[in-house]
Amino acid sequence: MTGLLVGRTGPKDVHGTSRAVDVFDAKADAEAVLAAMGAPAKAQILRGAEGWWHPGRHGMICLGPKKVLGVFGELHPKVLRTLDVKGPVMAFTLFPAEIPQPKNRTTNKGSVMASDLQAVERDFAFVVDAEVEALTLLNAAQGADKTLIADVRVFDEFIGGSLGEGKKSLAITVRMEPTEKTLKDEDIAAVGQKIIDKVTKATGGTLRG
Repeated sequence: MTGLLVGRTGPKDVHGTSRAVDVFDAKADAEAVLAAMGAPAKAQILRGAEGWWHPGRHGMICLGPKKVLGVFGELHPKVLRTLDVKGPVMAFTLFPAEIPQPKNRTTNKGSVMASDLQAVERDFAFVVDAEVEALTLLNAAQGADKTLIADVRVFDEFIGGSLGEGKKSLAITVRMEPTEKTLKDEDIAAVGQKIIDKVTKATGGTLRG
């Protein structure tokens, strides 16, 4: 199963303007389709896909080093030149056969389902060195609380300017989905601090004020 993304889109960003589709749009679409097919929400994002993907702008959605559910990212410029296609072009390829089948479970009546609880989204912006990959930041934030954090996505990137030469700002949205109880302000603050600590340690960046 494969999808292609080209042109512009108008998702949330700090300026309220449209922008060209990017690797994170492909990631979001791939994960949404996988979720609809029943894939587990917790997965690793790894490098190492085939050569037709841009080496620094792709990711493999994995349940382990040998269990690849899908690949997303930007197609390699050489492929676009061969096809005489003007880029950039984003894409994703999914492997439904690799999705593990759910085990038989007995559901207790009266148990609280995750969908019954209020999900929470919080935005963070970090200033990092320009060579820091967004994937490194995303993985660090995702790992801050593997139980509560359901999704992390980049919604804005700003390079240089008032940040100074060699610096960039990456803004992320973190979605927290409780499974046992509704999150209180102090719970959200605690997870937020974990995210800041993890990202700071992994990237050497700082929270943008």
